[in-house]
Amino acid sequence: MEALAVRLSGLDPYVDGVIRVVAFYDTLMRRRVDLPALARASAGLAECVAGIQLHGTGRAIRVSPDGRHASTPPTPPSTTAPITLDEEEIGTVWLERPGPPNQLDEALLDRLAIAAAAIAERYGPARTTMADPALVELAISTDSDEASRARALRLLGFAADLPVHVIAVRSQLPLDQIGSLVCPTRPVKAAPLADVGVVLATTIDQTRFPAGVRAGIGAAASPDQSWQQARTALRFTTPRQPLIPYDDLGALALLAEIPQDAARDNADVAAIARIADNPEDLQTLDAYCATGSLRQAADLLHLHHSSIARRLEHLAKSLGIDLTAPTGLTRTRLALTTWRLLNDSGQNRG
Repeated sequence: MEALAVRLSGLDPYVDGVIRVVAFYDTLMRRRVDLPALARASAGLAECVAGIQLHGTGRAIRVSPDGRHASTPPTPPSTTAPITLDEEEIGTVWLERPGPPNQLDEALLDRLAIAAAAIAERYGPARTTMADPALVELAISTDSDEASRARALRLLGFAADLPVHVIAVRSQLPLDQIGSLVCPTRPVKAAPLADVGVVLATTIDQTRFPAGVRAGIGAAASPDQSWQQARTALRFTTPRQPLIPYDDLGALALLAEIPQDAARDNADVAAIARIADNPEDLQTLDAYCATGSLRQAADLLHLHHSSIARRLEHLAKSLGIDLTAPTGLTRTRLALTTWRLLNDSGQNRG
């Protein structure tokens, strides 16, 4: 391999140098090297530190020109390039060259990125987050038998002994971006199914969900059961509470099991429906139900507490419920939640 490591500084003219770089990486790929070997060869060829990082692992490989792990602290890359697979960015390659980039650095990184993508795909499941929707559906469907489900999970890259959470998502953000954020270092796959996005992950960092995402999180049970839980939890999300793990619902999850006709016929739910066309009333009621406090509701809505008091007095008359009584507040919370579940038509109204 050393014989192939033509020094970039001696290549002239430029076209001859590019051809030699291409031939260098073609030879590496025929030898089926792994990522550390690819980084070592690249660092030797470039005569500076070369780095490779896959988003799915989070681990950076940095190698010095002498072929050893770079022990010096990382410096700002002089040149970078994305690693792409199936039109998704799955990682980054870079050079840490002191001074300005070499004229062949761009060509070198282009070939390094292509080689890294091929290696990531060859060794184990593809490191892309997006998956075949049919395969994801097979893994989470209640109609799948256990053998088919296990095979689907294996093809998706999940080990048999790893628990899998299913997340039901509604968002304008790309699913692969959400999946990579909430599960940055462990296996994660995503796919769109009908009106909702599906993310399968072995671990979930709830603090990393970006703003604007509605998500219901199923427990780490059988994927089909976790999917049903995630869909249920998603129905309970609101702008004020956009992320809900199913386990946090407790007995509230039973509300999702009430037949729609029975829910609509309930007097309290019908009363909520009558005021729902007034956004101001609905926001006031939501804030009060969320806090149980007139003053805290006023703080949430950035209004004076006397204004909230007047609104609640009007709402109490409209609903026919004493909002100051504990039982009245409980009734209103349950009615408001049930009304939201009835009106969940794919967009989770406020």
